[in-house]
Amino acid sequence: FRSLPKFRISLSLSLSSTGFKKDKDSHPNRTPIILYTTDGLALGSPIAISTFLAHNKIPLPRHSDTSLCFSSEEGEVKSVFSFFSGETKMSKAGALDLASGLGGKIEKKEVLSAVEQYEKYHNLYGGANEDRKSNYTDMVNKYYDLATSFYEFGWGESFHFAHRFNGESLRESIKRHEHFLGLQLGLKPGQKVLDVGCGIGGPLREISRFSLVSVTGLNNNEYQISRGKELNRIAGVDKTCDFVKADFMKMPIPDNSYDAVYAIEATCHAPDAYGCYSEIYRVLKPGQCFAAYEWCMTDAYNSENKEHNKIKAEIEIGDGLPDIRSTTQCIEALQKAGFEASHRPSLPSPPQTLLPLFSSVWQMSFWSHFSLSSFRLTAAGRFFTKNLVKALEYVGLAPKGSQRVQDFLEKAAEGLVDGGKKEIFTPMFFFLARKPHSGDH
Repeated sequence: FRSLPKFRISLSLSLSSTGFKKDKDSHPNRTPIILYTTDGLALGSPIAISTFLAHNKIPLPRHSDTSLCFSSEEGEVKSVFSFFSGETKMSKAGALDLASGLGGKIEKKEVLSAVEQYEKYHNLYGGANEDRKSNYTDMVNKYYDLATSFYEFGWGESFHFAHRFNGESLRESIKRHEHFLGLQLGLKPGQKVLDVGCGIGGPLREISRFSLVSVTGLNNNEYQISRGKELNRIAGVDKTCDFVKADFMKMPIPDNSYDAVYAIEATCHAPDAYGCYSEIYRVLKPGQCFAAYEWCMTDAYNSENKEHNKIKAEIEIGDGLPDIRSTTQCIEALQKAGFEASHRPSLPSPPQTLLPLFSSVWQMSFWSHFSLSSFRLTAAGRFFTKNLVKALEYVGLAPKGSQRVQDFLEKAAEGLVDGGKKEIFTPMFFFLARKPHSGDH
């Protein structure tokens, strides 16, 4: 058992054999416990397993890739319990890495021009929704060439939100969020999975290791793919995880190719939800599922409200979005594409929704979550980054225009927080949709 971080092992026992008594906080005495590393699942309760470890004087696992998932005997997922060591490192953490990566594949001398072109697509600079939709490939590619280095510097390898609970680190919340997605899809070892809009591949590496599946990341940004391949090699998953450079509106993939498809805050970049979901439907095998977290305006959003529109425009320019859709539009597009939208949980409340990125806004205890990576995401951390970028640009280590990128990312931060406070926006509208068999009704 002490080799848990290195080997996939199983421990099955009856709690009665350890002398435990049934109490209101535990499962019945004869609940089986099966422990795995992130390779698989664990059956039992967190309390029972923690008590067993303590009773037998077995230290808690301290490896960064060790997680325990708990489900009932019927297979319903109850919770995910993860252990992380303090030695876990976020990628591309240094200031010089930030400077060297700014601009992505854009020539350094062309960065300022690219920033100006990008800004002109957006409402805040006189642009229009239709311009962004018709030029979405250029707009989104420019955005990620310009912004990826900032994302990786502040967020790590997984560019998405997650609910974050008291006592939980940023990295723990991110991993738990990804594990939840894999569990909702019911992934089984050996399956082929597609990650639509995969970024630099943080989620696909985690889900591949967690569920023992092969994951292909689909991305249309050359810089992000090159970073993702490097990180796959470093993580040792380059045999089970790969990338395809392609537009998710026109996937060069045969019909019925994948056992599951997911998208994490990515298909919001599509100019047309129906077109994107239709392509996902086509490449997914019949009877299988597509799960996603979507960026959406909620029913509280009023298109006639100037303040609401300003918030929406700030999010769009700061996150490379053509036009943020409503939750209703997403569900309608899924159904039009042929999916059965079988699971639609209620939207998370605003404090939970935006906690990982802007914890200080919700007046949460910063020091209880302190780490270098979480500090970079606070108001103080973003102020530090802003001045760091300004200095790097001044001395010539970062290309001209880098400060402008920081500025529109700051606009996004303001818009995201205001949108959450007013409950008009969510970055994680979750749905699970099934592609029916041809004979299904």
